[in-house]
Amino acid sequence: MSEERHQQRQQRLKEQVDARVAAAQDERGIIIVFTGNGKGKTTAAFGTATRAVGHDQKVGVIQFIKGEWPNGERNLLEPHGVEFQVMATGFTWDTQNRETDTAACLAVWEHAKRMLADPTLNMVLLDEITYMVAYDYLPLDAVLAALQARPAHQTVIITGRGCHRDILEIADTVSELRPVKHAFDAGIKAQIGIDY
Repeated sequence: MSEERHQQRQQRLKEQVDARVAAAQDERGIIIVFTGNGKGKTTAAFGTATRAVGHDQKVGVIQFIKGEWPNGERNLLEPHGVEFQVMATGFTWDTQNRETDTAACLAVWEHAKRMLADPTLNMVLLDEITYMVAYDYLPLDAVLAALQARPAHQTVIITGRGCHRDILEIADTVSELRPVKHAFDAGIKAQIGIDY
């Protein structure tokens, strides 16, 4: 391709991008969902939360399902004023107790509701909440109501596989991670600093 044709193509592209940027004038918090069966949903969410903290924004984190193992994201972000509330029961296939898992979920959900109503928080991360809805530990209607009633400027990030279609519908941005290859399938164990 000649330099002139390349420049013309890039100019057309610039005009299209500039027009889209000019049309996007609404400023408000959004709902972002990272879902799918691929690795990286929580990592993507924490990358966004870290970016917000880097811009002096206030972030709150609710972690469903997580256990009491070391948490690199918490180690980094908590000293920067990020509140973490962790269900800390571990994986549901380990506990195998619906009653205690539901009680633990509902207890941490109280913190989530508080954060979702807090106008001082710019962002709330609801890590692995999709499972709580899918397993009926948490009523879908309660989640939808809290999301829709949050302060207008507040962004919420939702992670987990199998996100409910009603949550996907109200979300502004949805990314689905697809597994192509995973080290665990080759017998490589989860590693601190990489997987948690």
